[in-house]
Amino acid sequence: MRMSPMPPLNSLIAFEAAVRHMSFTRAAVELNLSQSAVSRQIVHLEAFLGRKLFVRQQRQLTLTRAGETYALQVRSILDDCVQATAEVMKSTGENELTIACTAGVAQFWMAPKLAQFRREHPDVNLRLVVRDGVSLLSAFEFDIALYYLKTPTLSSYETAQLIPEQVFPVCAPGYLDACRDRHGIAGDARLEPAHLLAETLLALEDAQSLWVSWRDWFRYHDLTLTGGASTVVFNNYPALVEMAVQEQGIVLGWRHVIDSQVERGRLVWASDHWAAHGGGYYLITPEERHENAATRRFKRWLLERAPGS
Repeated sequence: MRMSPMPPLNSLIAFEAAVRHMSFTRAAVELNLSQSAVSRQIVHLEAFLGRKLFVRQQRQLTLTRAGETYALQVRSILDDCVQATAEVMKSTGENELTIACTAGVAQFWMAPKLAQFRREHPDVNLRLVVRDGVSLLSAFEFDIALYYLKTPTLSSYETAQLIPEQVFPVCAPGYLDACRDRHGIAGDARLEPAHLLAETLLALEDAQSLWVSWRDWFRYHDLTLTGGASTVVFNNYPALVEMAVQEQGIVLGWRHVIDSQVERGRLVWASDHWAAHGGGYYLITPEERHENAATRRFKRWLLERAPGS
């Protein structure tokens, strides 16, 4: 039997958080998203329902009558879902390991690491869950996750920094050669930040809410990205990186995360200049979830291979 109408789950999660905080901004902080991303989820849910859930006034958010009724039902449903999930997953074996991360981390960093880990620990049964943000996961859905955080504090989770934040511009070797020709740069010198303003910038929509965006990157170098800049915007980071490989522009890449593409010669550092918000990629484990032998082994294995360890 087809379940219909079925509302989008991500919108329900954003709605429940917004109701608890009575603020899109505070809900965004909890969910590790941007305020605009939470707002879009609520608008999407309202469009799906055909009803307004919030009355939006300057610096004030209140529920409509429909919103009040729906909020009680949604909270009950989500609580039941969490409880049911916990019951199913609490019996995980000691050699079962579920890892969560974003699509970009999975493709460019995690996959090569998992191949090496499996060679050294063939008895561990691996499962990889790809989500755009840790807020989209239930604590009972994974054993260990790798996500970007601006600060090491995340409610109900233990965190350990694995990769410090350093965001560099990267592009295909051929595209960098063409840039040098356009700007009259001799030899193997890389681009200065000002040169990049005249190039095609491959941008991630919303900069995944927290990552360094192109606007941020230029601001760190005392430059302003204007509306006239040539940009290509995607909401999928691996696809954006592939555009860079195809010589379509320059993309921002995390040092260590994007290294696999640089080592293979598909991408090169376009500039020696980098930027950071002060965060990093953190190993995240749920406080209330049993940390089995496979999780402890994998966490120790990764930390021993962390940059600078």
